[in-house]
Amino acid sequence: MEYRRFGRSGLRVPALSFGTATFGGGNDFFKAWGSTDSNGAARLIDVCLDHGVSLFDSADAYSGGLAETILGEAIKGKRDRVLISTKATFRVGDGPNDYGS
Repeated sequence: MEYRRFGRSGLRVPALSFGTATFGGGNDFFKAWGSTDSNGAARLIDVCLDHGVSLFDSADAYSGGLAETILGEAIKGKRDRVLISTKATFRVGDGPNDYGS
């Protein structure tokens, strides 16, 4: 796997990441992409790690936070081997602070 420096942080990240939008399938929009449960997610993460992909992308808006919950369950015992990036830009509610980075 090719690694790249993450800005000036010194952190090296894989050139490829794995998106977790299919984890959960919490509503019709995300069900159209998939509805991977925590067992399926754990298998996918193992395949990724076996091939050098250790960066996983998520967002609080993916299935109403369910994707992040499933990701957390799926990486149990592997947390020291993975990097997680997340987005907080999408609206997740009606409140004044329910969106934004």
